[in-house]
Amino acid sequence: MEYATIYIVLAVAFGLFMAWGVGANDVANAMGTSVGSGALTARQAIVIAAIFEFTGAYLAGGAVTETIRSGMIDANLLAGQPELLVYGMLASLLAAAIWLLVASHFGWPVSTTHSIVGAIVGFAAVGLGMEAVKWGKIGSIVMSWVISPALAGIIAYWLFQSVQKFILDTENPLKNAKRYVPVYIFLVGFIVALVTLTKGLKHVGLHISTGQSYLYAVITGAVTMLIGIYAISRLRFDPKADRDFHFANVEKVFGVLMIVTACAMAFAHGSNDVANAVGPLAAIISVIQSGGEVASKAAMPAWVLLLGGIGIVFGLATFGYKVMATVGRGITELTPSRGFAATLAAAGTVVLASGTGLPISTTHTLVGGVLGVGLARGIAALNLEVVRAIFLSWIVTLPAGAILAIVFFFLLKGIFG
Repeated sequence: MEYATIYIVLAVAFGLFMAWGVGANDVANAMGTSVGSGALTARQAIVIAAIFEFTGAYLAGGAVTETIRSGMIDANLLAGQPELLVYGMLASLLAAAIWLLVASHFGWPVSTTHSIVGAIVGFAAVGLGMEAVKWGKIGSIVMSWVISPALAGIIAYWLFQSVQKFILDTENPLKNAKRYVPVYIFLVGFIVALVTLTKGLKHVGLHISTGQSYLYAVITGAVTMLIGIYAISRLRFDPKADRDFHFANVEKVFGVLMIVTACAMAFAHGSNDVANAVGPLAAIISVIQSGGEVASKAAMPAWVLLLGGIGIVFGLATFGYKVMATVGRGITELTPSRGFAATLAAAGTVVLASGTGLPISTTHTLVGGVLGVGLARGIAALNLEVVRAIFLSWIVTLPAGAILAIVFFFLLKGIFG
């Protein structure tokens, strides 16, 4: 390949830009409930995300990933013309990163997966022909716009109802919070461990059976619960605080739960979604290193994962505040108890979906969870204008990524072709 070095430099630059966008939008979305509920400050959320996202991305981000993202295009059509794959993946990375920059600027929590998928579909449709795109996959993505937020919303609604029944609406809410919150902490540890074991660790070549996954998840849940019980025992309660807000001390107990949830979600997110940022980059490097051979799968070099981890953390720290504000405060008012219900519902939906093979977006499920806890207090508790803007941004994501990718594809083809 004539311009191999230039391609690699461009791929690294665009991959870093995309990782930055994932941090600014997707990670900010994942940390939004913790910050919006007041359980963590934005600075604390960034430190937690820096440690756990990076650890998750680097340790469990994937030794092998599907380079032709999610089987969206037919790799056989690229055999004999590897430069088209390079132009297409470069264009896709740049297009998705620019769309994430625009969405993050307006505070819209959009799906990074759909951004990159839209971009790849765009370049494949014009560069290889409409028959190269697997349209069935597009249909299932469109379905997920409705199914994932609805499912997470329903789970969040019932979780928050359970919090009201067992804790908030009882005669002694603080006593019941100390009794039941450790059970919720167990659920958080169990479900997030299950997400990581079933979705994240499979990439690193660890072959864990379903039964083993459940066993390890139970152990993780139990250990997390013990840590939570210790943290709650160290809390100092102030009866005077309840005069202004009746549940101030109860929410303090839920604050412990939210910190556990934030750490666990950051690890699971880092292990699952780093491939969005670096998958196309790995594809380009694989094609160049093999002298132009197009494979449907490629090894993920460790330095590429490192690059993805650094970009994600940098994106959250520098530009994540707007999306955090939308998810944490814009949709509905969150407290630690409501934020926990939304986050656990999102994590639970991801587990359910991965078990059934339903393609979903973590962004959509978390927003659905926040909507669910908002609805538990009535429709008036929701800011419908923000909700409408978010739904519109979801619909626009796929075509926006596609159109930008088409423009960049022809631009790169014109320059290097």
